[in-house]
Amino acid sequence: MGIDIPRWRSARVGDLMKKCLTAIAFILMTGWILAQETNPPVEPMDQTPVFRVKVVSRTTKAVNYRHRGGSTTVDFKGTSLMAEAGGRAKVDGKAGRLAISAEFTHLQPVAKFGAQYLTYVLWAITPEGRSVNLGEVVPNNDGKSKIDVTTDLQAFGLVVTAEPYFAVTRPSDLVVVENIVRQETKGFEEPIDAKFDMLEGSQYTIDVPADQLPATHASPNTPLDLLQARNAVAIAKAAGAQQYAPDSLSKAEDFLARAEDYLQRKQGRTPIGTVARGATQTAEDARVLTLKKKEEERIAAEKRAMQEAQEKAEADAKASAEAEARAKAQAEEDASRRAQAETERAAAEKAQAEALARQQQAQAEAEKSRLAAEEAERQKQEAIRQKEEMRARLLNQLNQVLETRDTDRGLVVSMPDVLFDPGQYTLKPAARERLARISGIVLAYPDLKLQIEGYTDSTGGDAFNQRLSEKRAATVRDCLVDAAVPINNVFARGLGKANPIADNSTAAGRKLNRRVEMIVSGDVIGDIAGTPASSAPPNPGSSNPPANPPH
Repeated sequence: MGIDIPRWRSARVGDLMKKCLTAIAFILMTGWILAQETNPPVEPMDQTPVFRVKVVSRTTKAVNYRHRGGSTTVDFKGTSLMAEAGGRAKVDGKAGRLAISAEFTHLQPVAKFGAQYLTYVLWAITPEGRSVNLGEVVPNNDGKSKIDVTTDLQAFGLVVTAEPYFAVTRPSDLVVVENIVRQETKGFEEPIDAKFDMLEGSQYTIDVPADQLPATHASPNTPLDLLQARNAVAIAKAAGAQQYAPDSLSKAEDFLARAEDYLQRKQGRTPIGTVARGATQTAEDARVLTLKKKEEERIAAEKRAMQEAQEKAEADAKASAEAEARAKAQAEEDASRRAQAETERAAAEKAQAEALARQQQAQAEAEKSRLAAEEAERQKQEAIRQKEEMRARLLNQLNQVLETRDTDRGLVVSMPDVLFDPGQYTLKPAARERLARISGIVLAYPDLKLQIEGYTDSTGGDAFNQRLSEKRAATVRDCLVDAAVPINNVFARGLGKANPIADNSTAAGRKLNRRVEMIVSGDVIGDIAGTPASSAPPNPGSSNPPANPPH
């Protein structure tokens, strides 16, 4: 791995070169074999040296650009996340800064990576792993974008990542583009393998689900700057900024409110974007300040815990010394009593044996009682389970004939008005057939109680409605009794227009209120019938019922 080092006239640079070569020799001896297995070799650049910066699972390259060294160029290449992306950057060495003019092509919409991603960000990564946000990359409809920025860094690599908003302070792990050093790229020769910290894609939204971010539900015409501001404020709140950075968060919310007002008043993208970006930056400041204060709290808590542990150790040591002194005194006292204790030992052993026998007997009796209680509980639970299974099976069978629901009163079988002739209590043939099937089902379950309740709508006179509801309920009861259901298990009553289940002011509501309900209950299915439905006051909408009879 020979490296051609150009000569420099500066003695300071020469010293730096010596230090770097020493570091390189150490790296080559300890990690060269591993590097060959995991990373491709550095391409020869014809006197154009580079840094090699390892970005998570791949290697990107960084250049130490020459101070006031004029212009040079690096290419951009898409990663496996966006292989078709590309571009180029021109780097100009100025006095005290580097000017970067970058162009990108074939950038896909950032939303492909998830609802929390709204934009791309260009980063400069130093060989020591420090990341610097250079600016937002916003592609047009053709996937093209251009950005002109400056930096005071000397050596860095360039990458583009997908981010939730432009003001983030650390890059995500979604690297879509990285720089590729050209052979003619001018730079200082010093191969370096380094890592830099990245955030997993979920870290910014760890406290708020991505699908609950405001931008997820925004209008498609909402400006991008405003979407980022909404998400940034939401993320800062979720991180705890209201507690740890209330002033910064309040400022961000004021900016956001002003941007929302500008949007409502159609003030244009420039004023909206100005205050929205201010909201985003201030929200990110609040989030970072929150994380910093949380970390300070954690460190303070650790210090307190260490102090408390030290104080406890000292107290324990003191208590141990006191206990040792007491033990010594006790040992001396015990020595004087040992003779007396020896003579009492036999009696104590006898008493202990008797106590042990009584204890074992008590334990045996307690175990017997416990087993009996467990068996009783098991039988009880088994009975409950069987009743629940029988109730569910009966509900399913009844539902196959007529609509049935499970209530606190029992299984309520609903028989709509269409089973009777209009205004009559005579069952239609199809209704008799369904009731015959119902009878066959309930006969398979012993001791079931069937409570038949007839209802009408609010039209017509109360007396007529009461008689019609009673006769319809009685007709259903008689049909069930004729089908061999024990007469003592079937009860019928008419409730007239009471207990409406729908609005009597509409035809559809009245149709639902004209019904017969059969409440199936009994201990065999795990319940006891509740109190029958009481008469309810008339529907407020039917204070003056029509004279014609109900259907």
